Amino acid sequence: MLIDDVTVKLEAGGGGKGAVAFSKVKLALGPTGGDGGHGASIYFEGIRDINGLLFFASRQIIRAERGRDGRGKFLDGRRGEDMILKVPTGTTVTNTQTGFAREISEPGQRILAVGGGMGGRGNFKFRSAINTTPMQAEEGSDGDMGEFKLELRLIADVGFVGLPNAGKSSLLNELTNAKSKVANYAFTTLEPHLGAYYGLILADIPGLIEGASEGKGLGVKFLKHIERTKTLFHLVSAESEDPIKDYKIVRKELESFNKDLTKKDEFILITKSDMVSAEQMQDIVKTFKKGKKTVLPMSILDENSMTEVKKILNAMNSVATA
Repeated sequence: MLIDDVTVKLEAGGGGKGAVAFSKVKLALGPTGGDGGHGASIYFEGIRDINGLLFFASRQIIRAERGRDGRGKFLDGRRGEDMILKVPTGTTVTNTQTGFAREISEPGQRILAVGGGMGGRGNFKFRSAINTTPMQAEEGSDGDMGEFKLELRLIADVGFVGLPNAGKSSLLNELTNAKSKVANYAFTTLEPHLGAYYGLILADIPGLIEGASEGKGLGVKFLKHIERTKTLFHLVSAESEDPIKDYKIVRKELESFNKDLTKKDEFILITKSDMVSAEQMQDIVKTFKKGKKTVLPMSILDENSMTEVKKILNAMNSVATA
């Protein structure tokens, strides 16, 4: 199950205590207390794994390591080891207490969530000409704490949209090494799947139904992921009793959720073309072209039509790498 919206509390490590210690060597009498180590900080870092938020699903509080206490003989305490929490690219990190939000959009991009506390000074740091045997040392300071909302919105070059059973998963599997579940019934895909086509990221978005923007079916849970895609491949099954109606249902839901979705570059793919006669397919294409749409009949079993789909992707890829 895809986790795309979680809230987690973070506690950075507190600083270690400074030490009160003295040398007993006659020629080296004096304070030798070392400083406490700094507490560990917690960072978020981007990765290319849409399931990255699953780690947080069963963790309400995550605590980082505190700094170790200082010791005698000028030995400072070890600092806590910073904690790096991996989140999928496309995740917006929001501090629920301050409202500060920042998106992690690239793999390896790192942001500081909560900073570790400072280590306390040992008594060696308090020595002076008038205080040769200082008995004071500092406690370490507490680490920062915060509650963070992590919300994932997929970043993909091409998003596959359409009604359930339109052939989105089959197309993704054919073009990439993705392993989307495929079967002849509605809602085969219950979570987005990603695949890579020579550097282009393709996203199989779960099928939408009428009323999805109001929460019906799989609802708005996945509509938000379409916002981040650059181009839409709108798949319509040639086996449908009314392909135009199917197309309009999905377009209406996209517009109801966010009007900007209907402004994206769009290619209409009439899938399962091998399941209808050539005359039927010609009629379907002609109907769509009346609306001045870019239409391509296709079947994953037809090598020629798949070549045409790949030409579109290749052209997009060449623009992206230019």
